[in-house]
Parts: sequence; C-alpha cells; structure tokens
Amino acid sequence: MESVLCLKSYVAALFAVASLLVSALASEPRLLRVPLTKKPLTWERLSHARGPASAGNGRYGEFGASGPDLVPLKNYLDAQYYGVIGIGSPPQPFTVLFDTGSANLWVPSSQCFFSLSCWFHQKYQETQSSTYIPVGTPIAIRYGTGAMSGFLSEDYVTIGDLVIQNQVFAEATSEPGITFVFAKFDGIFGLGFKEISQDQVTPPWYNIVSQGLVSNPIFSFWLNRNAAAAGTGGELVLGGVDTNHFQGEHIYTPVTREGYWQIEMGDVYIGGQSTGFCAGGCAAILDSGTSLLAGPTGIIAQINQAIGASGVVSQECKTMVAKYGNQIVELLLAKVDPTKVCSQAGVCPSSAYQGSRIASVLEREASSAINPAVCSACQMAVIWVQNQLAQNRTKDEIINYLNQICTHIPSANGQSMIDCASIPSLPNVAFTIANTTFVLTPQQYILEVGIGPQTQCISGFIGLDVPPPAGPLWILGDVFMGVYHTIFDFGNKRVGFAQST
Repeated sequence: MESVLCLKSYVAALFAVASLLVSALASEPRLLRVPLTKKPLTWERLSHARGPASAGNGRYGEFGASGPDLVPLKNYLDAQYYGVIGIGSPPQPFTVLFDTGSANLWVPSSQCFFSLSCWFHQKYQETQSSTYIPVGTPIAIRYGTGAMSGFLSEDYVTIGDLVIQNQVFAEATSEPGITFVFAKFDGIFGLGFKEISQDQVTPPWYNIVSQGLVSNPIFSFWLNRNAAAAGTGGELVLGGVDTNHFQGEHIYTPVTREGYWQIEMGDVYIGGQSTGFCAGGCAAILDSGTSLLAGPTGIIAQINQAIGASGVVSQECKTMVAKYGNQIVELLLAKVDPTKVCSQAGVCPSSAYQGSRIASVLEREASSAINPAVCSACQMAVIWVQNQLAQNRTKDEIINYLNQICTHIPSANGQSMIDCASIPSLPNVAFTIANTTFVLTPQQYILEVGIGPQTQCISGFIGLDVPPPAGPLWILGDVFMGVYHTIFDFGNKRVGFAQST
C-alpha cells in the first residue's frame, strides 16, 4: 500500500500533482458534470504548484451555485484539478483533488492545530453536522514528499446533487512539512480500487455505486489541454460519458491488477521506430493525479535524447560507457543473454549463486567492489545498445550514442528542458495499448512554462524506476489523458480510450 502512495507522490514531487474531474450528460439522470477552468503555467507558479488557497477568494461560496447537477471545478496551472464537495449536514464545503491513483477521502480536521497546512485550508467541524458519527480509528498515509495522519470519522458526502450516506473519511490532524501547505485543494478524493485504500476504508466511489447514486458504474475524464482556452478546462463524468468530448469509438483494455487502474501496455515508438522496451508487455496505470508521463529511466532517457531534451549529465553513466561500453557491445554481438551482459562484464553482481549458502558472502564481496549506480547505468545501456544494433549501427556509432544519451537522463528533480523552437521538428512518441497505437505529438508532450519571450519548454516524460515484480511500471498521467478521453469502467473492470475533442 505504501508503495502505491509513494509512486504517485514521487511523480507529484517531480513536477506537480494533477487531477481532473466530473461531468455528465445534462439530459441523463444521475450523472454529474464538473467543468474545469485553466490558468497559464509559469515558473513561479510551478515552484508552488500546490500554492496556498485563500479562504477569502470566493471558492467556498461556489458550492451548489450552479444548480444540483453542476459543480464548478478549477484547474490550477494544468497541475491541479480540483472541485468542491460537501461533508456533513448541512454540507461543509471542501475543495478536493479527485484522484484515480489513491482510494481514500480525507480533509483537514478542526483538531489540526500544529500543522501550518491546516491554517491555509478549510477544516471539518464535526459539531456542525447533524449526521456525523464518530469512528476514531487512527490513520496515517505516507507520500513520497509528504504525509498526513489523523483519525476516521463518518458522515454524509455531497457531490452536486449526489449524497453519499455514511461515508467513512479521514480527518487530518497532522500534515507535516510544506507539501500540503502549497496545495490549492483542501484534501483528496480517491477514485482507486479498495485494494489500495488505507485501513481498508470503503472508497467513496464504491458507496456511490452501492447506494445507487449513478445509473452505470463508470466514470470518465476529459481534460482540455488548450492552455489558451478560457472557461472549462475539462470534465469528469460520474455514471456516464459526455459524447461532446471525444470522437470515434473507445478502445478498451482490461484492468490487469485492481488497486491502481492498471493495464497492460505494449511497445513504445519514437518517430515510428520501435524501442523494443515493452515489446513483451509492460504494466501501466492511468493516474488522474499525475501531471506528466512517467516510465523507466532508461527508456525515458532514450525518449528525451530523441527529442533533444537535456537533463543533468550522469557521471555514473559516463563512467560506465568509458570503462565497459565496448565490452557491452561485444557481448551482445556474441549473442550473450542480455540479462547476463552486465554481470559478465563485471559491472553488476552475478546471480549464479542466488539462493545458495554462499550467496550472502558473494553479495557482501560484490557490494564492496560494485557501484550500484554504475550497475544500473549498465542495465540501461544494454537496452540502448540492443536498439542501436537492431538499426545496424557500428560500434563507434553506438559508443557515441551512449555518451550522448547519458546527458539526457533527467535531472534530479525530473525536469528535462528543450528548445521551444524545435517543437515542430520533433518526432511523435507512441504507445501500444490493446493492439492500438496511441500517438502523442510534440505539441502534446511538451509543456510550456511562462508567457511570451520568457516561455521555456519542459519534456512531459520523467523517469521512474519500479523494480520487479511490480515493475517496470508506466504512469500515464495528464500528458496522456489530456489527449485521450478515458473511461473507467468499474462494472467490467476495464479502461477505454478515444481521441479527445
């Protein structure tokens, strides 16, 4: 469970958390539409992408202002998508980030006295609700760059005209650090599976379905990525879809593991050429709470190299190429098993004695002689060399390529910069899902930061290494979901994609 939260928040720490939300066809009953608005992204705002919300900015006054079926949502910097819900009777308004990458609902508690974050956000007042039921069980959720702890309570939760009865949620009494101080939202509304719910609390979406509050057990996202567009920034429909925001038919793929909305993803293509990295299949999750698109560092570096994005030079990578580059190429040319190349080159420890009595001795010896960072760089290089050999490159060309790609490993904070003027000439990057190719153009995977002459461009791809058996794992965040309207079919345990309009 903790790894699920850490994966999500690791990505959030690299750039910013992002979430979409709610809409429904106005003509159909029991569907909920939530429009989103947009603001331009700037470096100053990016550094505070979870910027403090002002209690006096009128956001709480918007609760219920647009009628029973419409709840206004805000889009902050294309990085946070949040909307207003109510907790209690009468409903106390909170802005929440709707998140498919987690499954708990939590908001700050009136008993949160010593966390700075709570002073910038709305607090739940149990004494002001006639439907409040005490639970009291302690709960703690740890994120990669922050955490919350508190206790469980039970009350009614209102979203538009939908009222979830007896929803257990968390009251946060501690939000250490500054992670949530700079959040435009008060809390989080998880839309993931119960398997990743802390303390086995029934997620709100499960209660929406079981209490018959929607006609169909599905929800869908449309994210408007047109930064120049005013007004609506997107929608999340609870209980259906809005046909105005996609074209063609949705391509469906089954959920392979309940927890995240996890699916099987196939090969990754750069400029129409296969990288071969996921030719045998990779796991991917659809996460409305992640701004960018994350994948294994090795393949992300390869993508960033192809699009000319520059990170921080990795000395370990350069060292590995200088010492072992030629040997890696020769071993692969000799048809050595790619999984054994780095150990035969002496860069990584051998697994030949794994599980034996002397394994621990060998591991101790290896740990004193082998640099884990260089070993990791070697394993990435094997993938890069295989790709180059498939293109009939010479040894010198391959070594030169390895040195180049080392400079495109993302910086420590995940950001990789790119020349904005080069965008029209960059290659498309595509992902295979359900035997269908989903293409991202440069205009779709590059994020522009700033306005006018000060505009700078950031690669929408960041590295995230998840070891087996869970990994390699890709996180298809808003960079992907902004291009493809996404249906989360809870009833049939599948996810569907169609071109957004």
